[in-house]
Amino acid sequence: MKKLSVIMRPLQLEDIPDAMKLSTAENWNQTEKDWKLLIENPQNICLLAEADKKIIGTVTAMNYSYDVAWIGMMLVERVYRGKGVSKLLLTNILKELENCRSVKLDATPAGQPVYKKLGFEDEYFITRMTNTSMKNLPTEDHDLLPEPIQLKYVNEIATFDKLIFGADRTHLIESLVKEYPGKAGLLRRDNQIAGFILGREGNNYHQAGPAIAETFADAKILITQALKGLNNQPIVMDVLHD
Repeated sequence: MKKLSVIMRPLQLEDIPDAMKLSTAENWNQTEKDWKLLIENPQNICLLAEADKKIIGTVTAMNYSYDVAWIGMMLVERVYRGKGVSKLLLTNILKELENCRSVKLDATPAGQPVYKKLGFEDEYFITRMTNTSMKNLPTEDHDLLPEPIQLKYVNEIATFDKLIFGADRTHLIESLVKEYPGKAGLLRRDNQIAGFILGREGNNYHQAGPAIAETFADAKILITQALKGLNNQPIVMDVLHD
């Protein structure tokens, strides 16, 4: 049997159409804008695998100043699976992240054994919740409503976010506010940030989040307001079990 010859190289903007073919084949929610956001941040690491003169796999890492990096977009074309391409992609990106304090990823049950062999450990569980057509949100009287996020508030929001997330996500926050201003809401109490929510348009669903707030009540205000703007539309949210 002929050994598969694989070339590894950085993922470029001109590769987005081919990368989209891989994510669309898996019915993932990512769009060309999502790929662009990943590639355009110079801190992020985006790699691809080529074989038979075509792109057969990708992997990315959202890198927050090497404090924490989040591996994602781990994709291999179906006919090339079981040939070591996934391991090659992961090995290469982990080598690029050797100086990162913490490396994380979201693992499906099928992927957990593979990642555990590479030294990853379970940290917490996430449920991906979907609603194919959001309807009949309850009417509630809130003492305060979110305001649109203006770009001039991004640094202030990023400082608030870092206290909870643990790393600087300024580039991500600014990019989402610029691309999807209608999905970005800010809650203030006594002229101080109490919470915020961002969102994006996906290939299959509108994504609501990240959403961060100091209290459960304020988180509910932010999420409810975001969902009201998506009536009769499909929505996805990732929710931490705890």
